[in-house]
Amino acid sequence: MDKPELLNTLRHYNGKQFSADFMAGIIVGIVALPLAIAFGIASGVSPEKGIVTAIIAGFIISLLGGTKVQIGGPTGAFIVIIYGIVNNPEYGVSGLTVATIMAGIMLVILGLCKLGAVIKFIPYPIVVGFTAGIALTIFTTQLSDIFGLTQQVTDTAGNIITIPLKTPGDFIGKCVCYCKNISTFNFWNFIMAMLSVLIIAGFPRLLRRVPVFNKIPGSLYAIIVVTVIVVSPSATGVTVKPSTVATAVFEEVTTNVGSSILTISGSNSNAPSATIADIASGK
Repeated sequence: MDKPELLNTLRHYNGKQFSADFMAGIIVGIVALPLAIAFGIASGVSPEKGIVTAIIAGFIISLLGGTKVQIGGPTGAFIVIIYGIVNNPEYGVSGLTVATIMAGIMLVILGLCKLGAVIKFIPYPIVVGFTAGIALTIFTTQLSDIFGLTQQVTDTAGNIITIPLKTPGDFIGKCVCYCKNISTFNFWNFIMAMLSVLIIAGFPRLLRRVPVFNKIPGSLYAIIVVTVIVVSPSATGVTVKPSTVATAVFEEVTTNVGSSILTISGSNSNAPSATIADIASGK
């Protein structure tokens, strides 16, 4: 029976391997940090939930994983599904927890039955269409934060308050919701979003010859710069709330229901990675 690769690795572990792993961990952490924050926001939860999830899941994958040629980290494939569950009043975060447990059980069963190789037979057009659809859906989900759209609701005390726009999970529903609330457009949100895109695209090119700094992804620079700006009053005296800025998700968008769909989509998005891992490990 297969066992965690960590047990085999520790038998011959040395200082040289630790130094390499330590540096690799820092680099992966720097790359995964902005993605975890962005995916948390795009999934309809707070940014810190994205960070905590990435840390805990990454640790468990490293501890119990069966290969050392793969890493675990945030993936954009689940944003659409998670967003639909979290923002459904009938399910919410508790429903997401149940769906995740069910998907985990199904994956364990597939692993025990050695059915992982079946994913290789999914036609390439399906993989491309799935990825393109996910990218489009993620992009439209972020439009609300980019434009700073809001809505007015009544709280428990009967007061009318303004909150960030809540959108439905489907593509058409989002578009209709944006059109109805376009009058709440916030110019400063849009400026911050465009600045973030410029930083993500431009900083890596500007710093490509600078040691150390050329290893840091542009999305992390965007988070640092924009955070400093939005938490401080601007020259015009306007302060933009940090919670309305969802920027780093563009990195993933431009590069790339039910618990059964959750399981299949996760396997589908990881199929290329699994194939490469099989080649690297000689399986």
